[in-house]
Amino acid sequence: MAMASGSASGAPRSWPSAATARRRSCATTIPAQTSGTSTRSRADSRPMRLEDFDYPFDESLIAQHPIEPRDHARLLVVDWRSGALAHHRFDELPTLLLPNDLLVLNDTQVIPARLPGRKKPSGGKVEVLLVKRGGDANQWHALVRGHVRSGQQVELPHGVLASVTTAGEGGHAVITFPGGVDVLAYAEKAGQMPLPPYIHRAPVDDDRVHYQTVFARRPGAVAAPTAGLHFTEPLLRAFTAKGVRTAYVTLHVGPGTFKPVTCEDIRRHVMDPEWYELPAATAKLVNETRAAGGRIVAVGTTTVRVLETTAKNGLPLDAGAGETSL
Repeated sequence: MAMASGSASGAPRSWPSAATARRRSCATTIPAQTSGTSTRSRADSRPMRLEDFDYPFDESLIAQHPIEPRDHARLLVVDWRSGALAHHRFDELPTLLLPNDLLVLNDTQVIPARLPGRKKPSGGKVEVLLVKRGGDANQWHALVRGHVRSGQQVELPHGVLASVTTAGEGGHAVITFPGGVDVLAYAEKAGQMPLPPYIHRAPVDDDRVHYQTVFARRPGAVAAPTAGLHFTEPLLRAFTAKGVRTAYVTLHVGPGTFKPVTCEDIRRHVMDPEWYELPAATAKLVNETRAAGGRIVAVGTTTVRVLETTAKNGLPLDAGAGETSL
């Protein structure tokens, strides 16, 4: 049985690439907390060390293929009052929620962002990971595995010749595609799904379905909001039948989700910014649910990041969009 050290995310620290790890990731000051912080805790200068969240785990338990059907995964329920633990199956979740609760989901869609290529004229192998659209329609910010320089040409699948407009540190680059190329449509045809680094196998065609939530509809993520992967259409209908309402936000998960924490005090860790949107309809449902005494059930940290970002402007929530560094 192979055992390894894990962090609170369950991720071995060796997963992120060295290129990602080289990026500056520690703030010079600890961000101030805006609520729920006592004078004593604000004055507490003891570091919050990453090692405090370590635990041993069996690496063989990291599933390399999803369970079928996806809502048959195991579900651990913690009673926040007593701390008692209970084991359930994910499709039992409707029985654990109450009528008038609000389930908030992230509807981002993972794009097949991995594009293998070769440098011109040397023929050296590279891999381009599309991250987000740049200032122009045919320009994309990307992470490039393999050394490239500004002005370098890269031949991508189907003979598409792209150029490296800017080559920065840690593999970060701006890639310019030929005019007239619809980059998202091209990636759908020629790209591979960017599976997380703890999946130790090559991508397969089924990953385009399995590594995607059933409610994904807004392309732009390079990693799935994994907490939402276990929902199915029948399960969503069961919530409706129970009187549990659903609402959606968008947060396009970026590669920074796998950036390692290298700071001695994890409160200094700098989160990479990600684009988000809280629609007006969702803000309205959140406000109505809170006013009626219902519970807001945020599915996953990406959804929490959107809600907490907009809540920084005060309550009730207002619709909003932009980049969050929370």
